[in-house]
Amino acid sequence: MVQQRQREILSRQTTERQTRIDRLQQRVQQLQSQKPEGARALREQQRTLQAQNRLLGREQRAQQSDLARQQRLGLQAPTGRTPAIAAAAQAAQRGRFAERFREQAPAQAQAALTSRQSGWAPRQAWRHRHPAVFVAWLGPVFWPYAYSDIFNYTFWSYAYEPGYWAYAYDDFVDTVFWGGDDPYSAYASINPQDYPQAGGGGRVRQRASVSPQTLQQLCGTPDKGVTAWPLADIARAVRPTPEQRALLDELKTAAANAAGVFKDSCAETYALTPPGRLRAMMNRINATLEAVKIVRPALENFYNSLSDEQQAGFNALGPNVGERAPQQQANAEGCGDPKSGLTQLPIQRIEAVLHPAGKQKEALDRLSDATAKGVEGLQAACPNDVPLTPVGRLEAMQHRLEAMLTAAKLVEPALDEFYATLSSEQKARFNTLQQVAGQ
Repeated sequence: MVQQRQREILSRQTTERQTRIDRLQQRVQQLQSQKPEGARALREQQRTLQAQNRLLGREQRAQQSDLARQQRLGLQAPTGRTPAIAAAAQAAQRGRFAERFREQAPAQAQAALTSRQSGWAPRQAWRHRHPAVFVAWLGPVFWPYAYSDIFNYTFWSYAYEPGYWAYAYDDFVDTVFWGGDDPYSAYASINPQDYPQAGGGGRVRQRASVSPQTLQQLCGTPDKGVTAWPLADIARAVRPTPEQRALLDELKTAAANAAGVFKDSCAETYALTPPGRLRAMMNRINATLEAVKIVRPALENFYNSLSDEQQAGFNALGPNVGERAPQQQANAEGCGDPKSGLTQLPIQRIEAVLHPAGKQKEALDRLSDATAKGVEGLQAACPNDVPLTPVGRLEAMQHRLEAMLTAAKLVEPALDEFYATLSSEQKARFNTLQQVAGQ
């Protein structure tokens, strides 16, 4: 009788909790669809949205605990829910560009996770003696430290997390479907049991907060502060001749011109739809690629003017982030494998959540094919190793950016076509797919 009473109470609690989860999800969707006017209203919206997401995460974790208790008491869990969640978490680990980097030492992985969740710029990470990591979103800005990352990586790639570009490729694909807080990010957990959706002990990730001052610096003056070029360090290391000094001044001018192209690529508001997120990413990648093309000739001219001793001094520059170990082979080892975690999982979740039929299903199939072709292009852009010179690294960077832009251009029309076929209710669920991924 006691157990029967426990079952009845738990069953009622589970039903009530699901009602609260549904209500919170609707509230989050409503908040995300609003377009507040003014910085103050935007900040208030974000505070409210963060609070609602915290409540939603708390209820979802409690729901998993209830489901576990039900199983212990012999109650039947909701059909397909828990097994599907666990299977999704396992599938998310397979077939990703960064899959092999999950095998790194736990302390190193935790340091990378901390840097990413904190939204640290490279120099902030270096001050904590952590390699820089790929930060996908900071507030409404995709790839917030693109200017810094591109050129700092060019100068000293060893000061970045070894899997930096593998995570960049994963996030590029993930955020089209899942948004900035995707539950299956390569950095989302240290081990499989940490996925909150799988019943593990991990915490739901929150998008890194961003102040108006930080956003202004990122968008208005990307060549200042934490993202400044190390031109003074270069001059001290190579001791340029007057002719070389003139070339270094040309490089400095090119760096400033490159920074200028970023000023119009920052978004001031969140992209709330998958097509909007994709266009925000394309805008930033376009700006980054243009910046590389501006700087690359000037860097090549300056570097090629240096003697062997000067080039060696240039190559030895970099922040102190612990012992300088040789760079691992880049991403080639894991690039040729099928990327099921990137391509199949989101399509499967879309089918499960939106139930497309007829023309919608046909459009989704075309979106799946376009995404797979885009990922193939990213695979082809994986280098066999990390170039040893700044000039070589910047050239490889340009190829990677071109591959990302090509992938985006493949996906964009298919995504627009599929999104246009959806009803208002389906669009609302697609816009917040990451919050219903565990359903």
